[in-house]
Amino acid sequence: MKLFRTALMASALALPLAAGAAYAATPADALVIAQNIDDIVALDPAQAYEFSAGEINANLYDHLVQYAAEDTTVLAPGLASEWTADEAAKTITFTMREGATFASGNPVRAEDVLFSFKRVVTLNLTPSFILTQLGWSADNIDEMVTIDGNTVTIKWDGDFASAFVLNVLASRPASIVDEVLVSEHVEGDDWGNAWLNTNSAGSGPFVLTDYRPAELVRMTANENYFDGAPAMKQVLIRHVAEAATQQLLLTSGDVDMAKNLTPDQIASLGDGVKVEAFPQAAVHFLSFNQKTESLTDPALWEAARYLVNYDGMTESFLKGQMEKHQAFWPKGFPGSYDETPYYYDVEKAKQILADAGVETPITVTLDVINSAPFTDMAQSLQAGFAEAGINFDILPGTGAQVITKYRDRTHEAMLLYWGPDFMDPHSNAKAFAYNSDNSDDNYTATTTWRNAWAVPEEMNEEVRAALAESDQATRNEMYVELQKKVQAESPIVIMFQAQLQIAMGENVDGYVNGSNSDFVYYRLVTKD
Repeated sequence: MKLFRTALMASALALPLAAGAAYAATPADALVIAQNIDDIVALDPAQAYEFSAGEINANLYDHLVQYAAEDTTVLAPGLASEWTADEAAKTITFTMREGATFASGNPVRAEDVLFSFKRVVTLNLTPSFILTQLGWSADNIDEMVTIDGNTVTIKWDGDFASAFVLNVLASRPASIVDEVLVSEHVEGDDWGNAWLNTNSAGSGPFVLTDYRPAELVRMTANENYFDGAPAMKQVLIRHVAEAATQQLLLTSGDVDMAKNLTPDQIASLGDGVKVEAFPQAAVHFLSFNQKTESLTDPALWEAARYLVNYDGMTESFLKGQMEKHQAFWPKGFPGSYDETPYYYDVEKAKQILADAGVETPITVTLDVINSAPFTDMAQSLQAGFAEAGINFDILPGTGAQVITKYRDRTHEAMLLYWGPDFMDPHSNAKAFAYNSDNSDDNYTATTTWRNAWAVPEEMNEEVRAALAESDQATRNEMYVELQKKVQAESPIVIMFQAQLQIAMGENVDGYVNGSNSDFVYYRLVTKD
């Protein structure tokens, strides 16, 4: 039995009908999606921090500069048509795009940029740290962001290259909102936050026309979008928590796309449906806490890299979900290092341990989130490492339990994943290659500190130098070299990069899903 239909009615998508009604295919100019969207807490770009919220905001708002839907590895002009960086003065001056308007019809002005950034740092909600790391605050924002006619000058305080600052300005909290429209909906001192959590005030290719928590998101095309109106006049995202229901809706033609199918369901799809795979920014790793004496020998770190059955996992239970990747910055973006020199070789691992005089057996507790595929990965690691005399006692727990233990540095070995807060390689270099203060009372949200790895000062300096390097090509090379060093000489064994499989009708083309939720674009979608 089909569970609901979506039919064109008065230029809008109809709500679900009762079981037993007559059903129709989705409209030719509407994209209908089944997706679990119950993670949404907020939609205001000054507050939104969840994956689903990121996808929605990417289609509602523009930035001064942004990663292009046509190529999500290219940082392209957005609401700024051009810019000039002054590295010495630590400024970038942007020229606003001529003729750009918000979906409301209001012109996009330099004043909207200042307003947008000011409301983020003043509200000081979860993602504000991405902007405040530039030295911005509610007290100084008027000095750090200045306007002159149709130009905006951005200033920062810190040893940052302009390339890093540009990536910060391409992040979600740097979305530009319509000051005139938002100001009409301010309640007290909320800067329009309550209204923006159920409405939109952007210049992007779509407008939010309906949002019902844990039920649906409806977006309508912005016909005046500066980069061309979308072919899809509407995008309807239906909250469907159960993967089996998503599969049924897709195969029966009631939706065009299902985003949360399991590998088994993907494998069982029949005719009329295609599957596209998209590498994601999250990297999965095994790490060793350096507070545990038996895990401090670099020979053990090296041997561990040959005890992971990379191909065995990616060709079986991880098939379609992850691909082999052994560096801290995900492939698909400038500065990534994509070589995978390590492979499963028990005898080589044994020889490394023997040559270094490492005594085995060693018993280690391994903390892991108690859900697939993490428990399956842990069992594979347990089997492989046991061959070389390293015995994992698997300790499953909830995500909150595992991460709390990791933050407290009370684990021995940890199986976990990491994704960047914004798409600049420094976001991950700081996490995997930097730790200038390893003391217990210096809590730092990095894998290095959480594993009590006192990073060599030479590597710390290389991270700082890469952050400050003004030449982008040189900067990328510096991050590649850092990844090579971490890959070979750290207690963190990076194994995989996540991959997202999305099933859709064969008639759907042009869907763009970059390496994280901020790069999901519907503007180029067509349906034959």
